[in-house]
Amino acid sequence: MDDSQPQGAAVGAPLPGVPVGLEAVYASCRSLYPDQPNPLQVTAVVKFWLGGPDPLDYISMYSHPGDPQQNIPPHWHYVSFGLSDLHGDGRVHERNTLSDGPSGFGFELTFRLKKEPTETAPPTWPAELMQGLARYVFQSENTLCSGDHVPWHAPLDGTESRVQHMLMCEDPQLHTIQTPFGFVSFVQIVGVCSEELQAAQRWNGPGVLELLRSIPVAGGSWLITNMRRGESIFEINPQLQDDVDNGIDNEGSNLSGVSAKCSWQELDDIGESSEQTSPRISKLESEQIKTALRLGLAGEKAPLPAITRKDSDKSSSMEDELDQRRSSIQSDLESHSNFLELGNPRVINAVQLNINLEAGSLLPLALRGRLKHGRHFTFKSLNGDCAITLVSPQVEGAFVDLAHPFGARGPWMQILLTDEFVDVLAVDLEDLSNPESLKGDLPKHYQWPERQFSLTLMPDE
Repeated sequence: MDDSQPQGAAVGAPLPGVPVGLEAVYASCRSLYPDQPNPLQVTAVVKFWLGGPDPLDYISMYSHPGDPQQNIPPHWHYVSFGLSDLHGDGRVHERNTLSDGPSGFGFELTFRLKKEPTETAPPTWPAELMQGLARYVFQSENTLCSGDHVPWHAPLDGTESRVQHMLMCEDPQLHTIQTPFGFVSFVQIVGVCSEELQAAQRWNGPGVLELLRSIPVAGGSWLITNMRRGESIFEINPQLQDDVDNGIDNEGSNLSGVSAKCSWQELDDIGESSEQTSPRISKLESEQIKTALRLGLAGEKAPLPAITRKDSDKSSSMEDELDQRRSSIQSDLESHSNFLELGNPRVINAVQLNINLEAGSLLPLALRGRLKHGRHFTFKSLNGDCAITLVSPQVEGAFVDLAHPFGARGPWMQILLTDEFVDVLAVDLEDLSNPESLKGDLPKHYQWPERQFSLTLMPDE
């Protein structure tokens, strides 16, 4: 990418010869920054439709003076061009034929970065960050929405900063526009610390965004990223952790599953092993389970899949490996067909679960944040051996019921937990709230003979 300065036009006037989709986004920016008709831009040297690596044609960089009365600091405001349909001729995006549909992916990215006192020009590293997110969107066809969280596992600016992950919110000033090719919203990137990402994963993104807005140094009302921030919001105000815990108890958790080192084993009775063990799960069966979870077990928005940075081949989050959320949803008929391909359900009389400590430490969250709220939670084997889904009686589409709480379709095990049993498990597994204290006691066994259910926590390594 190259830094360049585009040719401008009079405030409010269309740019001559500019594609109408591009002009629509430009017009939004000109109305916000009438005194900056020629902002600095980072431009893709070779455009994406010509084989270049960068999906965004441009990233404009504006200087915002801030607003002392609202406690808004001076900052740099970055706006992308390319996730929406700029040209309308099919060179990048399929043409939208619906009057109320999205233009391209239906959004552009923005980013607000607090100015350093000595800065006279905007840093360009946010442009590469935005290109990385755009590559993810184009490759996965997953859109980014307000409330989404994006694990990055590296300082966003390449320094030693603690701000190493992202949440998404609505830009406070750029609102949804209608273009000739469909609507375009503006999704703002918010840099966050690891503790804040974990809170968003375990509770939900919108709730954590509100907590960030309450702390000026962590973003304030406009959620402006401060890369020099040295403390998480929970270090600045420890009482905010209570807000997260209360939110999980009252609203539930958006975390619907994790990847784990796990297995299940059919037993004749607790203490007596059967010949049956969990069969190895194939890639096709894995996709069928994902589809059934996504559609057959009640419609909930799954977590974003892992995003890999351009400079790393490391998967970015254990929690985010489970499901991929597609912008287009398969039909109910296709879902039903995939579900049946897993085979007929088989009743299991007694079951033994084996789960590694890191994943197992999320069981209290799964119980109070998912099962107590009528939802489901899945452990998917990292080794491709199996999937284990805990379901509440309120979950629709499950193949287990109160009379037969354990069942399997091929390698997929479902376990129905009543509210009463969830309360028992929450007490018996209370020591999982401090997993470090259990490392010396592994493997650790739990048994509920009257329920024909047992659990073993295994070492992570």
